[in-house]
Amino acid sequence: MARKAKVEGDARFTPKRAKNAVAVAKVLGPAVIPVVAPFAVRAAGAARDAYDRYQARKLGVSVDRLGEYTGRGAALHARIAGLADGCRDLQKSEKASKADQEFVKDSLSTLEQLSASVRAAERMPAARRKSVHRAVAGELERLEGQLLHRLGI
Repeated sequence: MARKAKVEGDARFTPKRAKNAVAVAKVLGPAVIPVVAPFAVRAAGAARDAYDRYQARKLGVSVDRLGEYTGRGAALHARIAGLADGCRDLQKSEKASKADQEFVKDSLSTLEQLSASVRAAERMPAARRKSVHRAVAGELERLEGQLLHRLGI
């Protein structure tokens, strides 16, 4: 008798309620799914687009180039690419001196080596990969500082 007594607000999911829910789903499912599916697909696409824009903004690249920077070293690869672009801009500048041209040449070769290091670190154990990433980040900070100084910023 105590088992059958219902407590006010008790919303237990019983086998009978489950059977009723399945029956309702069988009837309403074919009518509702074609109406709801396009909205669900659009919502998923919008969520993916927003996430891609967030990732691109976080890396400092355009959404179109986001696929180029994947893996654990994606942020470093993006920084390397940005620094290489800055070096090429300095090289094309009319105000670039011979020392600036030499700096660009040395920096581009260093950036190639750093990029290779980051790619190689992808397959390393976590502790070793993190130490490589820290070393590369330190070198990038040094090069970025020198480039900004040469650009007059």
